[in-house]
Parts: sequence; C-alpha cells; structure tokens
Amino acid sequence: MTGYRGRFAPSPTGRLHLGSLVAALGSWLFARAAAGQWLLRVEDLDHEREVPGAAQDMLATLAAFGMRSDEPVIVQSERIERYAAALRKLQAAGHAYPCWCSRADLEAHAGIHPRDCVAKPTARTPAWRLRVDAARIDFDDAICGPQRQDLARDVGDFVIWRADDVCAYQLAVVVDDAAQGVTDVVRGADLLDSTPRQILLQQLLGLPRPRHAHLPLVLDAQGGKLGKQDAACPVDASNPLPALRAALLHLGQVIPRADSVDALLREALRSFDPRRITASSSSDHVAAHNASR
Repeated sequence: MTGYRGRFAPSPTGRLHLGSLVAALGSWLFARAAAGQWLLRVEDLDHEREVPGAAQDMLATLAAFGMRSDEPVIVQSERIERYAAALRKLQAAGHAYPCWCSRADLEAHAGIHPRDCVAKPTARTPAWRLRVDAARIDFDDAICGPQRQDLARDVGDFVIWRADDVCAYQLAVVVDDAAQGVTDVVRGADLLDSTPRQILLQQLLGLPRPRHAHLPLVLDAQGGKLGKQDAACPVDASNPLPALRAALLHLGQVIPRADSVDALLREALRSFDPRRITASSSSDHVAAHNASR
C-alpha cells in the first residue's frame, strides 16, 4: 500500500457527540499530517438502531467542523453484494459454517463459541460463523503499543453474517477498508479488541492489512463510553470551536488561539504530535465541553 488513506466510519444511530468528534478529528489529523487522503463511510447496517436523518446530520456536522471527505461518501447498505461475495469466498474455502446457536446455548461455554454449532438445525435462518483455528494475532498499535490475542481461546468462532440476513460488522468493515484502499485505521479504543478478528479476516480473504492507532475514549460521568444516547453531549454545529478545543485537549494537543474553524484546524495540524496522545481515557473533557455550551 502506498500513500496514506485514512477514514472515519460513523454509524447513524444519533447525533455526533464529543467522543465521535475525537475519533473524527484524530483520524483527520493523522491523515493530513501524512499528506494523505481522509475518507468518510456511513456504517448503516444496524437498521434497528438507525435514527432517520442521522447520517445526513452527522455529515453536515462534520462539514461545519471543517472535515469533509476527499472522495464520495460510501454507504454500507448500498454494498450488500460485496459483503455477500466475501461470505461466499469464505464458505467455499471452508472457513465459514452455518450456526443456529442462541445466547442460551453458549452460556455453558462462558460465551466463547466452541468448535462447530452446538444447537440442532431448525427451519430458522442460521447465522454464519468464521471458523477460528489456533490463531494468535499480534499487531503493533501506534498508541496502545504491542497487542496480542489468542482468538480461539478468547473469542472463539465469531459471527460474520447474522441470522437476520445482515452482514456483521467485522466482515463489512474489512471488505470496505480494502475497497477504499485504507492504509491506516485510526479509531476509538473500544474497537481495539475487534482488530485481531479483522486481521484474521484480512488474512483469509487475501486483503491488505492496514496500520492501526486506537484513540483514548471519552467517558461519561459514570466512567462508561460516551454514547449517542447521551443527549446532553451532542456537539453544536453552529458553534464548533468549543468542541474542537475539547477534542484537541482530549488528544493531548496544543490548543491554538484561533477564532475560526479553518484557522484552528490549520494551527492544530501544524503543531500536531501523535506522541502526545496517551492510551488513557477521561471523563473530564465531557464536563468541560458541557459547561461551555
């Protein structure tokens, strides 16, 4: 892979909040600092959680914060056949098998799926699981450092196509990153644990393996991951500067003295230093952000 290509891939399940802004800004800064491309992707496969109009609102909010995709935005719900083709490839190679297991079936196995399906086949549509052989995945994260996971022991065979006939996140993101030529995945640390599964899928599908950097999460007052359901914390597209400053603070960066979005981003990029980003998470910036609104 030549040339830096990063991306931000939000799910349209609500308005853009400070945690999402940190992920977007972090990925944007990494891409721009490498003189690379920054792409947007709407991950809208979870129809039950999707909020009507949220995708358009998030894209408009990002534009108000000075971040626009360098290429046309792709939408996952328009790419189902690409995911189905990847599933067929895995099925043909014997890497995927149908599974009728429910959560109750897995309770006896501590939530780790055993080899092969333990439930009896029924008329119900099965999910498809990836067969995880003795796979130990190692990778070096630019922020969190060296990582190692024994997938067979810690995860087991995992779902790549859901029983409701929807492509699972792990497979869709791998297919899309390869299709978009993504060289560097910069995202929240809540997805650090997903990375080994995606690397395994990339190996089995013969797809490139991007570099990774997982940003510290923005936490709520209770210490949990800030979510779109936290209605008190959406960013204000009509007044972007306070939230941009809070996001830069969370990323450990110098806060520019600027009175416009363009000037702030320009100065933030000039002084951007990835070494200032720590792997720790914080709820302090949420309080500061809310207090400024």
